[in-house]
Amino acid sequence: MLELGMTFSMEQLVIDNDIINMVKKAMQGVPVSEETLSVESIQKVGIGNNFLALKQTRQLIDYPSSPMLIDRRMFGDWAAAGSKDLAAAAHEKVVDVLKNHQVKPIDADILKDMQAVVDRADKAFKES
Repeated sequence: MLELGMTFSMEQLVIDNDIINMVKKAMQGVPVSEETLSVESIQKVGIGNNFLALKQTRQLIDYPSSPMLIDRRMFGDWAAAGSKDLAAAAHEKVVDVLKNHQVKPIDADILKDMQAVVDRADKAFKES
């Protein structure tokens, strides 16, 4: 943290959120199925050879983590699409959130309970 938390980067928060979501999804585990085992692909390509060229590998590459911002395209495809780096993608997300995010209102019952907590704390403080 910069200056002991006095400053921060909204872009870094967005990147951190993406990483946290990727870790959470990875912790759920990877389902084992005919598709994810890819036995036929392993037999076709052969052990020790290049699986990255397979369409199935490219289709399943995001399965364990599904990033929002991290771009996993091959370099040539990434460059052809404008070479947007992670910081630029995060900045675009920050701008979008600031412009378009709608905060879901807190349920009235929850607000009532929250206010009760505050009222109790105020009362305890005034009595001390």
